[in-house]
Amino acid sequence: MRIKQTIGNTLLWQREKTLFLTSRRAPLACYGKVFHWVENFDRCGCAVCFNTSELEEEVLKALLVCKIPTTLVVTGKFHDNYNVQIEQALKEDRLLILVLQREVSDKGYTARLRNRYVIGQVQHIVCGHINTNGTIFGLLAGLDNVTHLVDKTDLKAAETGSKPLRWTVGEDKRLLRMFYEDMGIHAIHKAINRPYSTIYKRIKALTMSDEVLKGREFEDYVVDLFDLPNNKTLTLKEWRGDKSLPGIYPKNNSAPDLTFEYNRKPFAVECKWRSHLPKDIEKELLPAERMASFKLFSTERRMPVYLFLGIGGLPNDPDQLYFARLDKDFSIGTMLNSAVTSRECLVEKIDGLSLNA
Repeated sequence: MRIKQTIGNTLLWQREKTLFLTSRRAPLACYGKVFHWVENFDRCGCAVCFNTSELEEEVLKALLVCKIPTTLVVTGKFHDNYNVQIEQALKEDRLLILVLQREVSDKGYTARLRNRYVIGQVQHIVCGHINTNGTIFGLLAGLDNVTHLVDKTDLKAAETGSKPLRWTVGEDKRLLRMFYEDMGIHAIHKAINRPYSTIYKRIKALTMSDEVLKGREFEDYVVDLFDLPNNKTLTLKEWRGDKSLPGIYPKNNSAPDLTFEYNRKPFAVECKWRSHLPKDIEKELLPAERMASFKLFSTERRMPVYLFLGIGGLPNDPDQLYFARLDKDFSIGTMLNSAVTSRECLVEKIDGLSLNA
């Protein structure tokens, strides 16, 4: 191996260097210990890392967000030209990118050759999760400058959190903004205060369209309008989140968004927000098959289903609100006669509801 190209502040390579190593598949249980090390890194030195696994990528982001002098080692060619944090670190002279190239005489896997080369260039080695059956374990054998951050006890420890499983729209927005700013899972963890495993799963699963995000935001608004948990006569029993893949829709997606119990009597609510009042309910708001599924739900669960409709403004601050029962007499006319003008107005409407399916 040899250095083919340098990008950034080459003076960082002259500092006391600490290499972070981890096996490719590192369990989420070790993230806490690893990021604690990042937070407490001596900024007089230089952290050295790769970017070929999920944990290495997250460590690199954490190092850059924490403004720790860092050397990123890549092989062949540097590809991550549009990373926000890398671009900023290069401007501030706290990042060096070393591009390594194989020598003609080099034999073996590139990753192993790279690891061996960098291990020979650094003063300290810090390890995350190391697979005892992997190549890294063999390279570290006999070295006395190695520190292991993670042991078996850490891997068995389960993360716990007091927050509810459901994410708020505000948290999702913050997560997405930080994710697209390349800030990484540790910065998101510090900002939102959720377990690493929860954030990881949310990032993987969060592929919301703008339409879905607006729907979620309006649902949050509706729940707040019901004055929960202050309203002791009203209980939120179920809050469904629609999940689907192209062409695949689970059966419970046809159920209303929210299920409540008022004075021990259940009712369900479907939430819809539109930028303007629909002229045709069936085409623009509630297709026939959707209405049929609500009627079936009402019959099977023995509870009425209501539509909570927001019109205009923003999903979290609509100009107009309507709360009407979805039954055989439902129409634009009946909906317009069911306006909600305040939280007190909604309470009166709930008090007057006929909660028989």
